[in-house]
Amino acid sequence: MTDTQRTVPVRGVVAGHGTFASGIISAVDQITGRGGQFLAISNTGLCLDDIQGALARALDETGARVIFTDLPAGSCTMAVRRMIRERPGVLLVTGINLSLLLDFAMQDEADPLQAVQGALDRGRASMTAHGVPVHGA
Repeated sequence: MTDTQRTVPVRGVVAGHGTFASGIISAVDQITGRGGQFLAISNTGLCLDDIQGALARALDETGARVIFTDLPAGSCTMAVRRMIRERPGVLLVTGINLSLLLDFAMQDEADPLQAVQGALDRGRASMTAHGVPVHGA
């Protein structure tokens, strides 16, 4: 989606490895039609300083206050952690999954920082294991 096609304000930036960010945003859009609330950033080919710069520009250009990342110890997360020391009011949410992002997207009338808490609860609750073999069998 180009900036001229964007009809809703960006509420969150999603950053991650490869096409993770664009892929998870695409899934949100397919399910809810609300993918336009997010801006994707990939770390492909970028060093830590470049990632930090791209994320800072994304926040400045969109006014978003929430950054979602894929891995707790990944380069995108490290860049955000360095950046938010100088940006009070920006929240980092890491280790995200589709359930979390869907919940956040559906709370489009809520303050983004408040919407994160419910989204975190939904994301955590959505992780389950099925068909785990019985030990000793």
